[in-house]
This record gives sequence, C-alpha cells and structure tokens, in this order.
Amino acid sequence: MERKRTIVWDDPQINKRDAVSALSGLDYLRAIKDGKISPPPVAKLIGYRIKEVEHGFAVFELDPGEHHYNPFATVHGGILSTLLDTAMTAAVLTTLPQNLTCSTVEVKVNFIKPVNAESKLLRCEARPIHIGRKLATVEGRIMNVNNELYAHGVSTCMIFKVE
Repeated sequence: MERKRTIVWDDPQINKRDAVSALSGLDYLRAIKDGKISPPPVAKLIGYRIKEVEHGFAVFELDPGEHHYNPFATVHGGILSTLLDTAMTAAVLTTLPQNLTCSTVEVKVNFIKPVNAESKLLRCEARPIHIGRKLATVEGRIMNVNNELYAHGVSTCMIFKVE
C-alpha cells in the first residue's frame, strides 16, 4: 500500500533575519517554541520540535516513524544526526546575546542502538561544553522515555555576528 506524507511550512524569510538580530538566541528559540515565530522548514519536514530551552540547555523531541526509515526498516542515521545537530546548535544559541548567532563547523555522532517506530518518543538533550568568542563545543544525547541511550554526539559551532 502506497503511503503519503504532506509537508506544509511558512516562508522561512518572513521576520527571521529581523528576529535573529533583535532577540537573544534564547528569546529567539523561546519564540519558536511558543509559536510566535514559525519553526524552520526542516523541523516540519523531519518532525522534530523544541520541548525545552534554557540558558545553556536545549531539548528537542521526535516521534520516529516509518517515513524516517532507511532500507533496513530503522530510522536513518541522518535523521538522528540532524536531531543532534539541531539540539546542540540550539544549546549554543541559548547562550548568545542579540546580534550573534552560530552555525555548525563539524559534528560527530555515535549510534548506540537502532531506532524504529516502536522506539516511541525520542528526547535529544544538549549542553555546551565550552563557549568561546569565535568557537563553541557542545554535546548531545538522544534517549527514549526510559532514558535508554540511542545516540550521542559532539559538535563545534562557529559564533558570528548577524549580518
């Protein structure tokens, strides 16, 4: 049986650049979480969402489904890598004042066990390790509701002014 999935998203340019420069990273993420700013299209495509954001801490959730599967009927590693990258970058962003943002320079992911639809809700928590003037390092973990570890990673983000 053929399956379909329809993705709908808002124009990613509307208010994004102004919001990024006018708000601290934490306030920007809170505005997305609270529905005041629409999430990026990739969040709609993959289906992750912000669960918690505080200074130096970010949590994103994902309900894994068969639309995330690779040819082996498990969630593709790229989906889990994207979830980790998103949460880790957000954790760095929560520490930045207005007019500064960040972007991933590199990411390393370790997959611990396979994920499938039966894995249920996944929670990705991330915390910075070090925040410098130009670079930040951060770590993240993907766990299920029973705190079983599925993947973990580390990342380096560059910090720069919003142009």
